[in-house]
Amino acid sequence: MDIAKAKRRENIAEYILYLWQLEDLLRALQFSPEAIFSTLVAPRRDIAEEQKHVFLLWYLDLANLLRQEGKEEKGHLEHTLHLIRDLHDLHLQLLKLPAGEHYRRTYARLEPELPRLRAVLGNPGISDTELCFRALYAAMLYRIKGEGGKSAVSDTIEYISPVVAELAEMHRKAETGEIDLFKDGKEEKNR
Repeated sequence: MDIAKAKRRENIAEYILYLWQLEDLLRALQFSPEAIFSTLVAPRRDIAEEQKHVFLLWYLDLANLLRQEGKEEKGHLEHTLHLIRDLHDLHLQLLKLPAGEHYRRTYARLEPELPRLRAVLGNPGISDTELCFRALYAAMLYRIKGEGGKSAVSDTIEYISPVVAELAEMHRKAETGEIDLFKDGKEEKNR
């Protein structure tokens, strides 16, 4: 909960990947309140005992959302998919607007890799932005399993990470008013 709030404020991409990881962890714990508490809440020394129930309730709310959306076995919460759609809208704007000049150069290095990545991950109907998030998450899972070097996905991470990082940073700046997407970005540099 506290980690998610901080990630949401600081880096939308990390927030989305963090929630996807929690979704899988809650599934692995079979949505059991006892398992969730003993695994995710009880070991935490950074929160007071009287606050631990608040954290448990937050995890249980996520578990209930997964159930309500019929994603007990697989899939991602609509909340995160909506955020990815918002990021994709920003991506499309950055491809056209003056403020996206640097982003376009970064994205241009990734663009030729997208067909190969789409072939590896499937899902032909998803946006390029969602494809990038799915690739990052797959690479993260491969690393956790100790298979980081074996995946065709991991080859593409060097192209994806800078694009997603810049997109997340532009999102943060636009959300906080640090940048006006409809200007050329030079004013933002002088702040």
